[in-house]
Amino acid sequence: MTPITKLLVANRGEIAVRIIRACRELGMRSVAVYSDADARSLHVRLADEAVRIGPPPAAESYLRGDRIIAAAKGAGCDAIHPGYGFLAENADFAEAVAAAGLIFIGPPADAIRKMGSKIEARAIAQQAGVPVVPGMEIKNEELRIEKGSNFLNSSFSILNSIGFPLLIKASAGGGGRGMRVVASADEFGPALESARREARNAFGDDRVYVEKLIEQPRHIEVQVLGDAHGRLVHLFERECSIQRRHQKIVEETPSPFLDNALRRRMGEMAIALARAVNYVNAGTVEFIVDTQRSVYFLEMNTRLQVEHPITESVVVIKGERVERSALDLVQWQLRIARGEALSFGQDDVRQRGHAIECRITAEDPARGFLPVTGRITRVVEPVGFGVRVDSGVVGGSEVCPYYDSLLAKLIVHGETRGDAIRKMDAALRDYAIEGVTTNIAFLRDVVTHPAFRRGDTTTDFIERYFADWPASNAEAEHLEPPLSRRPSFNPWRQRNRFRVGGGELQPGADRSISRAPRRMAAVENRKSEIEDRIVAPMPGLIVDVLVKEGDEVARGATLAVLEAMKMETRLTAPAAGSVQRVNCVKGQTVERGQVLVELLGSQGSARQPT
Repeated sequence: MTPITKLLVANRGEIAVRIIRACRELGMRSVAVYSDADARSLHVRLADEAVRIGPPPAAESYLRGDRIIAAAKGAGCDAIHPGYGFLAENADFAEAVAAAGLIFIGPPADAIRKMGSKIEARAIAQQAGVPVVPGMEIKNEELRIEKGSNFLNSSFSILNSIGFPLLIKASAGGGGRGMRVVASADEFGPALESARREARNAFGDDRVYVEKLIEQPRHIEVQVLGDAHGRLVHLFERECSIQRRHQKIVEETPSPFLDNALRRRMGEMAIALARAVNYVNAGTVEFIVDTQRSVYFLEMNTRLQVEHPITESVVVIKGERVERSALDLVQWQLRIARGEALSFGQDDVRQRGHAIECRITAEDPARGFLPVTGRITRVVEPVGFGVRVDSGVVGGSEVCPYYDSLLAKLIVHGETRGDAIRKMDAALRDYAIEGVTTNIAFLRDVVTHPAFRRGDTTTDFIERYFADWPASNAEAEHLEPPLSRRPSFNPWRQRNRFRVGGGELQPGADRSISRAPRRMAAVENRKSEIEDRIVAPMPGLIVDVLVKEGDEVARGATLAVLEAMKMETRLTAPAAGSVQRVNCVKGQTVERGQVLVELLGSQGSARQPT
């Protein structure tokens, strides 16, 4: 075996914390890397050492493979763990790590490269006998897009044969970035341009392909784990259908939709695909399943997944001495990387109980899941049997616009799905993050919604049931009282005069943790902006300006596109009118509240700048 005594974690946030803690349990020393924005972050505090790698933008820090490798060499590390995101699925980086004499914690570069291109991955899946959704690659030389028009080259008549609606998808990366739904040919040009731009900014690769949009599917993935000695197992499925902006926010296992026969068949498909690329280490094969239970390959993520803790919660290895799972995927990643063989086979793994994960994000669900920034002033995490929190923040942490909005993951395990739902509801009720808006209240409404409880969890769940949240759940609540109506026995929420460590409060003083009320705060945040001034909702980069002074615009027309926290936000006209002033240009960095476009409506005049 190849010893690993010191590991560099090439990531940030909760996954960096997760890996650092796994190192401690294996007796390895850990080295964190950080940008200037993360100098005081939790992962830096927990690591044995920390190395600065650059300024806040990811392109100048966490995406600089040369600086990360130099930091690992300088700190005397044996290996680098990329986590997920950033360089985790970058084959060139994996090769550079090996060339530097270090161990890359992940699959071989060749497997990353083959599966990293969704276009090539589709072809490999077909060769392995795994069905794919009908689709095609869009090549630059075959398509002409003219600014302001929706012209499609005639060679793309094949699009009509596939049929609308279509889904445009980035070939590289993941996380829903570079993905657009297209309902008709008129929408195709602008959607393609937007998808390519987002993919290029996120992954440095603007290749895209289109596929038939499977309506109301389930997004179900299978965890695989393989060693360098030829043993490859799957660790069952996770259902990840509750999504916003094509990004997951609630995951669970087992899937309430699968029966044992389909579960076994999907596991066999995942193993077949992994074997086709000689896969080693942890990876995930993602599928979509339609209403008729037809299964289609979606992509393979050649890395650890955000939602891996729910697999750890339910997978039990036959013969283990403890009742709970003894499977730690991060530790197995490290053990496989140093040459160990898996100590179990496919017949040795089984599922026990049910687990659910909710992603806690700095977003405002009442405003289209708009990411938010700011300083977290206090965090109170839920505790209890079967409750786990993987977090990257504490009181005092800064949420900045340079990275994604994920703050923490809340994971619960119950003996049944009903047990897990009740436990998640209670844990969310006890979770408090102050200082920034989060999606905690929204997640409570999701997991207590009657449709979620009966397992009606397709990828359009939020659009169907929460299109106008927080009002949208009110109708469902009078039909079936939500679990969250039960009284809470959390002492932090009791409105008495006692606080742990603080004695009695004076009359009129704050008597409970200040958290966003379940509905009231979201309603308050839905107040519209002044309709004749379009302002930046958060700090970010203007990636496109679609209007000029004097243009007539319809209600809902896109005026500019802002990129922040790895998401594009389209800034639209709240009413019909004309453009009086455009105060931003493409490539400009703007601050929250900055006036970007001024409009003149039919009933008034534009407000003068203040």
